[in-house]
Amino acid sequence: MRKTTRYPVNGANSLWHVYKTVPFWKVVKNFIVIQTARYTPFLGMKNWLYRTFLRMKVGEQTSFALMVMLDVMFPEKITVGRNTVIGYNTTILAHEYLIEEYRLGDVIIGDEVLIGANSTILPGVVIGDRAIVSAGTLVHKDVPAGAFVGGNPMKMIYTKEEMEKRIENGVNDKIMG
Repeated sequence: MRKTTRYPVNGANSLWHVYKTVPFWKVVKNFIVIQTARYTPFLGMKNWLYRTFLRMKVGEQTSFALMVMLDVMFPEKITVGRNTVIGYNTTILAHEYLIEEYRLGDVIIGDEVLIGANSTILPGVVIGDRAIVSAGTLVHKDVPAGAFVGGNPMKMIYTKEEMEKRIENGVNDKIMG
């Protein structure tokens, strides 16, 4: 179950009320920083931009591939551990605007996590240390540490224990392509 806080709205849909929920100039600044980082090939610069201007917690040696799209309204709700790889064109959301409410939730990605390309991570999700998320996955619930998950909707492919046994037996599913 995702951990989000719900905020009801009256009248028009919640996105119509967006600038009552987040300052316009914050969104403009975040948009510029995120778009700059999406195209820069310098991994250290991306992490610096995210830490300095978006107030994200980003661990050392974490790599955000090209075109990663972070939550433009609430990036400060995203935490990524050390030595983690966020694959090409992944989207990480900390908000969702619905018809009668909007929801906010922290996204916590652990240490040494691999997120495959074109994945989407929804608000309120925790991805445990050393987990693997297959390319193209919709992460709509927590991922246990060491697990290998994939699909849309996301399903458990291997638990931590099953992954350890496969690696011990010489079968390595860690290559994501």
